[in-house]
Amino acid sequence: MVKSQLTIASMVVSLFACTKEVSPPAPVNPIPTAAQLAWHEMETNAFIHFTINTFTDKEWGYGDESPALFNPSQLNADQWVTTLKEAGFKGIILTTKHHDGFCLWPSKFNEHNVKNSPYKNGEGDLVKEVSDACKRHDLKFGIYMSPWDRNHPQYGTPAYVQYYRNQLHELFTQYGPVFEMWFDGANGGDGFYGGTKETRRIQGATYYDWPTTLRQVEKLEPNVIFFSDAGPGVRWVGNERGVAGETNWNTITPDTLFAGKAGIEDLLQRGHPDGTTWIPAEVDVSIRPGWFYHAKEDSLVKSAEKLFDIYLTSVGRGSTLLLNVPPDKRGLIHERDIAVLRAWRNMIDNAFKTNHARHAKASATNVRGQMSDYNADKIVDNNKETYWATDDNVTAATVELELNEPVIVKFIVMQEFISLGQRVKKFKIEAQQNGSWQTIGSGTTIGYKRILEVDHANTKHVRITIEASRACPLLSNVEIY
Repeated sequence: MVKSQLTIASMVVSLFACTKEVSPPAPVNPIPTAAQLAWHEMETNAFIHFTINTFTDKEWGYGDESPALFNPSQLNADQWVTTLKEAGFKGIILTTKHHDGFCLWPSKFNEHNVKNSPYKNGEGDLVKEVSDACKRHDLKFGIYMSPWDRNHPQYGTPAYVQYYRNQLHELFTQYGPVFEMWFDGANGGDGFYGGTKETRRIQGATYYDWPTTLRQVEKLEPNVIFFSDAGPGVRWVGNERGVAGETNWNTITPDTLFAGKAGIEDLLQRGHPDGTTWIPAEVDVSIRPGWFYHAKEDSLVKSAEKLFDIYLTSVGRGSTLLLNVPPDKRGLIHERDIAVLRAWRNMIDNAFKTNHARHAKASATNVRGQMSDYNADKIVDNNKETYWATDDNVTAATVELELNEPVIVKFIVMQEFISLGQRVKKFKIEAQQNGSWQTIGSGTTIGYKRILEVDHANTKHVRITIEASRACPLLSNVEIY
């Protein structure tokens, strides 16, 4: 009887040991906010540069332009939004005011705006038109409002900073919700400035008192993402070519950064693994050589093939792509731009049409606590909330995929579970061919998403080796095309 009781007790203990849960991996700080995670998942957004510069054929207006010049004849915000949605964009950021100071809404704080233009006999409000069109077609709406104003007579004084905040209050209370607020580093220089026609300089690090300004905006829109060279929501990628760093950390230390600071382009492009704050890079680039429409550039629209390359060096390197598509003087997205966008969308859809990893068998050299919750099959279950994980002391491991049949592999898509931080520092990809493993690709960081164009291989077996990681690696998704 005693022996039987001991046997049963031993079985209970053994069963408990086998079913004992292993704690999830601890976060590797810093980690993204919920708003930043949502921003990552958007992947591609559109920039719209359209203002009085469109009619003066300039990139930067001086600030002395007459509002009478702003007169689009066929403006159709729905055409903008539906065109961009068909191209796959999830949000639109509108230049509500560029450096010339002309406002696309009837601001009560100045006269240099659409209410003094011929557009709709002074009754137009282009910010409202675009915001409403985004709501109708289920795209998110964002704003760009230049901190520099070459028209305003008080630019360079404390009074202008209050004016800037007043206009932000107008935008965020009248046209929201706003998912992203965008401001760049062009600050101070020559301008009209109410007729003085002089050069004014400001201290970029302190003049705008950005912390106070951003706190004011956050009270109106708590989940807004702030873009600038230093964030604090997302950072500039350091160039306007459409290229994120092959090594691209979402983390950076912003304590000495500010919009317009020189010499930080490489840091912005790559980030830093020891950065104190999660501030991922946004890749901004224009479909044309300029940011505003110029008829002379109609033959210079980037090709669909070039845009596909940009997609791979932006979204494919863990960033979000912000592609500028500037409407023409009619107030329409030009036919050439539309044709290229459609061809580009087709290229993306065709390249990533069939995920051969969807029903693959997955195995790994290490599984956290040998628990099914962290099995290798979590990378092919189409659930972004699950992930393959290793034990805490294992920062190098391999996961192998066996496909249903041999295929020609061209692209590998990988995603980390970034809710617990960015980890992977180095990886390689191999394919089994003629009975041996051959390296077909390699890289450093993965982050939210890494799309690697690999050496084409006809194979049924693919393996990914994490060679170095800041902590136990967490892969939530792998796709094979």
